[in-house]
Amino acid sequence: MAEQLDSFPEGGSALVLGASGGIGRAVAHGLVGSGCFARVFEASRSGTPRVDLEDEESIQALATEISDSEFALRLVLDATGFLHDERFRPERSWRHLETAHLEKSFCVNAIGPALLMKHLLPLFPRRGKAVFATLSARVGSIGDNGYGGWYAYRASKAALNQLVRTASIELSRRCPDAICVAVHPGTVETPLTAPYSKQGLNVRSPEQAATQLISVLDGLSAAQSGTFLDYRGEVLPW
Repeated sequence: MAEQLDSFPEGGSALVLGASGGIGRAVAHGLVGSGCFARVFEASRSGTPRVDLEDEESIQALATEISDSEFALRLVLDATGFLHDERFRPERSWRHLETAHLEKSFCVNAIGPALLMKHLLPLFPRRGKAVFATLSARVGSIGDNGYGGWYAYRASKAALNQLVRTASIELSRRCPDAICVAVHPGTVETPLTAPYSKQGLNVRSPEQAATQLISVLDGLSAAQSGTFLDYRGEVLPW
């Protein structure tokens, strides 16, 4: 059954970034099924509209397309992220730190989402609930770091959390009903987490994660803007 959303004004639009990935695809499907939004944009590097977080012009073009829509933008979920690829793996020690790896992680996990905020937050209506949510990670919490390692991923997600907090303050001055949050989706069965999903972890399907994320977004109030939450809506330490 599709998740029902009751807190967003009817007739608006929603945008999912990273809609070709496991979580993004499932969230987009859930938003369409909810019937809450008149249109759901599904953007990715390989889809239409196309957006690449390492290419600001593509983000600006996306914002222009959405602003030209007849439907007010009410929800943005950024489901993008970079943990590893064929070249880079999470570092176990400072001995493994590389400039190129750090640059890639910060570009996708922090700079890209910051540019999304730059171009998309101004599109939110002045009144009524609107949400910008970006997927962060519990390992980005400085206060919760008890194991070390994963330098680039941890640091870039910590930077993302600070960007969200800072943007939320500016957003509140322009749109007092709007919300900007970082959300930890938990461990989800996707290519990003597959090599690191240890036995015993609570690994959930993208569909389960999407249902929980949509529920959290629906339950958010303006008082929670600028917070770092998990998929249950519980506050995580910075």
